Amino acid sequence: MSERPRRSPDRRRAGGSSAATVAPRLHLDPIDEAVRQWNDHGWDDASKGMAVVTSVYRVQQIFAAQINEVLQPFDLTFARYEVLALLSFSRHGMLPIGKVGERLQVHATSVTNAVDRLERQGFVERRPHPSDRRAILAVITRKGRAVVKAATQPLNEVFAKLELSDSEATMLFDLLRKLRRAAGDFP
Repeated sequence: MSERPRRSPDRRRAGGSSAATVAPRLHLDPIDEAVRQWNDHGWDDASKGMAVVTSVYRVQQIFAAQINEVLQPFDLTFARYEVLALLSFSRHGMLPIGKVGERLQVHATSVTNAVDRLERQGFVERRPHPSDRRAILAVITRKGRAVVKAATQPLNEVFAKLELSDSEATMLFDLLRKLRRAAGDFP
């Protein structure tokens, strides 16, 4: 039986069930190499777009790994954190579950799963909507408010360390907003 190779100290693992971000530190940018290959195969018209999409995917993996590491001690995923944050920002600490999905731009099943888990953790409770018998409210509990408050500080440290200047962060956000608008996220 052969021994498993040891993980290099430069390798990082994303927590939770998200796609792998286990990757060695490289001496060259593989996306630059992919652009070269795209161009060599005559796909010059798509190579810049491929580079952008692939870079966004990779940066998403990096952010997910950082966020998972920060939220793990609170027994939260980013999806569950977002639900708690949204409820904590609402006027009365409650929203219809359908409205939570709409605001977070996720499928109803994903919201239901997140609320199920948050409810088991004691961070959220479900209540019938007072005026709409078809709707159920997700209500943040005192324990939920405490955990979202405690988790926000270390999460903000991740957000504050983007390695971008304020103007670069604004420019990147504006460019990504343009892509989101073009995809129909909002008018």
